[in-house]
Amino acid sequence: MSFRVRAITLDLDDTLWPFAPIGARVERTLDDWLRRHCPRTADRFPIPAMRALREQVFAEHPDLAHDFSQLRRLSLVRAMQASGDDIAHADAAFEVFHAERNRVEFYPDTEAALVRLAARRPLAALSNGNADLATIGIDRLFAFQLGAREHGAAKPHPGIFHAACERLGCAPGDVLHVGDHPEMDVAGAHRAGMRSAWLNRTDAAWDRTDLRPDLEFSSLAALADWLDAHSATETEAA
Repeated sequence: MSFRVRAITLDLDDTLWPFAPIGARVERTLDDWLRRHCPRTADRFPIPAMRALREQVFAEHPDLAHDFSQLRRLSLVRAMQASGDDIAHADAAFEVFHAERNRVEFYPDTEAALVRLAARRPLAALSNGNADLATIGIDRLFAFQLGAREHGAAKPHPGIFHAACERLGCAPGDVLHVGDHPEMDVAGAHRAGMRSAWLNRTDAAWDRTDLRPDLEFSSLAALADWLDAHSATETEAA
């Protein structure tokens, strides 16, 4: 399929790196820190109980569904209050979480593919999560990062896609959104009037009948290959 692409927006978790190892490591690291600094909290809320408390806090605050960082802070404060520990520790605990959350292991193709894509088109990160590209060390490859927390609404709401397009100075139909999630990324981009590329690293079957992604790739490198060929075709046509 051929169409104009003036800019690219990219999801982060499970698109540039797998999130599951990060989530598991964050839980262990935070639990270790709590056992040293807030032992009553660690005893009352071991990892499964802390996870359940976090889910409860998330459910109680649908108005903060776009702000994972604030929800995480609230969960820590709630746990410390319930355990009798000083809630002043919550800020330090959150910093431990934040540092570990941003220690990512890229998919093998990610870094080289990002360099290739950034050389062709402006890139913007568009994520519901709380990864920080500057902390991770790849912000130089992106025009900007737009998170659900900063925008005030999460994918798949069309507003966050439109805000990214506006900052890129492009009409939605000229921007390609790339992500792993059929609803948050593909359907969200589709409803916002953008082109979509489904990054299907697990060889999953597309099981929706109401829409399809414009493009599908098994790796970010394959997307970079497509964009190289697409750019060459555009140059020849010009």
